[in-house]
Order: sequence, then structure tokens, then C-alpha cells
Amino acid sequence: MPRAGRNVEPQAAALNGARNAVTRRAMTATTLVLGGAASGKSRYAESLFDGPAVYIATAEAGDAEMADRIARHRARRGPCWTTVEAPSRLPEALAEARDMPALADCLTLWLSNALAAGREPETDALLAAVVGRNRQTVLVSNETGMGLVPATPLGRRFREAQGRLNEEVARIADRVVFVAAGLPLVLKP
Repeated sequence: MPRAGRNVEPQAAALNGARNAVTRRAMTATTLVLGGAASGKSRYAESLFDGPAVYIATAEAGDAEMADRIARHRARRGPCWTTVEAPSRLPEALAEARDMPALADCLTLWLSNALAAGREPETDALLAAVVGRNRQTVLVSNETGMGLVPATPLGRRFREAQGRLNEEVARIADRVVFVAAGLPLVLKP
């Protein structure tokens, strides 16, 4: 019960304003989920959503094993996800879904697709699309700098480009999480 003579309306308004700011931030926050291959990063990223969302997939089924992997991912996600295939159009897909919660899986394949096709990745366009979004955005990417030095020039070029891309996305992300053995470690709260 408020003390006599004390006006609690400004405090209540401030508290409601703070709650609204936290809710708005959660609805528009950008999270980068990093990890090694098969570390559980996609499953973790999917767990960050509690309703319908857009799943922007960058993988291409180049062989039977990859087609099976893509099918398993789709089956795990369930019907609340709308899948958009964007192996080379990730910035455009993020911009088109700017008013819907979205998960982009993954930056590594998007980068790899560009380099394999002899194109430079549109990193500036990707960053602009992420910054321009109005809803929750989760980006999945491999951490490739913890392994062996690649034996080929293309492999080394890819590893360097992946490291730079991860750094740039981490800089603009509200939150960065590293996943290993299915366990999340928050790097940037």
C-alpha cells in the first residue's frame, strides 16, 4: 500500500515504460549463434523462437546426404516455420521478411556458395538487411578459426572471409552465443 501523500503514478509509468522497452528489445533483438559443425547450434537457434517465424535456409542439396540432412532439419522444425530457400539471396530474404521473426541458417553456407560461384559475398548488404529488420533475428554461423589451417588457397580464403564475416555480424548483434556439444555459452549478453 502506498504511503500517504506519495504519488506512485510516475513510478508505475516508468516501470511500464521499462517493461515495454525490454519487450521491444526482445522482439527486435539480433542474436548470432556460433559453433562448430554438428555442435547443436541450429537446434539451439530454433529454440529461441516461441511462435511462427521464417526459416531462411542457405543450404543446397548437392547430393543425397545433404538432401537427407535438409529433410531432417525440416522435419524437426515443424509447421510453425515458413521456409525460404535463399542459398545466394540471404540479404534480400532478410529484407523481405523484415517484419517477421526470422532465423537464417547459415551464414557459412551462404558465404561458401558465393565463393564457390566465384562471387564476392554481399557482406555490406547482409549487414544492412540485419540492421534494418524490425523483428527478432537469429543468425547461425560456423566458427572456423579453431581448426587446422586449410591446405588450399580457396580454403584459406574461405576461413579468413568467414572469420571477418563472423566478427562483423557479432559487432552489430545484440547477443552472441557459442554452442559446443549442444551447450550454449553466452559471449555477448
